[in-house]
Amino acid sequence: MSASPHIFDVTEATFDRYVLENSFHKPVLVDFWAEWCAPCKALMPVLATITDSYAGDLLMAKVDCDQQPGLSERFGIRSLPTVVLFKDGQPVDGFAGIQPESAIRAILEQHLGAPPEIIEDTGADLAAVAAGLLEQGDAAQAIALLQPAISEQADDGLLLLLGRALAMDHQFDAAEQVLEAVKDRDTHKRALAGARAHIAFLRQAVGMPERSILEQRLQADAGDSEATYQLAVVDLAAQRYAEALGALLDLFQRDRGYADGTPHRALLEVFNVLGSEHPLTIEYRRKLYQALY
Repeated sequence: MSASPHIFDVTEATFDRYVLENSFHKPVLVDFWAEWCAPCKALMPVLATITDSYAGDLLMAKVDCDQQPGLSERFGIRSLPTVVLFKDGQPVDGFAGIQPESAIRAILEQHLGAPPEIIEDTGADLAAVAAGLLEQGDAAQAIALLQPAISEQADDGLLLLLGRALAMDHQFDAAEQVLEAVKDRDTHKRALAGARAHIAFLRQAVGMPERSILEQRLQADAGDSEATYQLAVVDLAAQRYAEALGALLDLFQRDRGYADGTPHRALLEVFNVLGSEHPLTIEYRRKLYQALY
């Protein structure tokens, strides 16, 4: 349940009372979602921000489709997320799939007008949604969201996100081309270095053995440096950064000369991927310093 007084969960038993009856007094935005749906989770905070910006003139109801299958069937929901706006007891508008905040606001303003003191959209909302999708490993949805926006107006921040998304989708050459399009290379020097390091790890992971095979090798021989490094790369590709950093540091401490110093270089590259302010970077940079000196 949301902490906002304007956002609430509904069930098959409460839908008519909380949504349909309320919609005769003020519009109700219904978010059909599911726990397994990464785009749903990325979209939900955007919907919450929009709802709260109307200061009570808009309500938002959340339907967990796994728990309330009857409502999905009743309204013909075929894909998630799906968002429907109800007024006067009827669905009047809506959309399916992930959308940037600006597009959602444009839909709502046709029915409600603009909320008070609305701040002009600058694309930051789109970047936040895309970043959330990437954190949850949904590269395809992020690509679908970013490519149309970039085709209208290139933005360095969005290009960096699209490069990451394409790399995660194993479109490595396309990812490199997108990164080459970043204009302000000095400002984004660290971000570009991190993106390229990420691409390099993802490329390596494609040719690595399966994780289960590497784990079996390490169970048989905990000192297998090659298996340790390969497992770290597989973990990096899957965004299991804590596990990968732990393995690389262990490899550096017991076999720092492996592959001409690869453990040390790999640790530094992971720091680039995460960024200097990331808690794992701070933690493992300190541990690496202690191991060095």
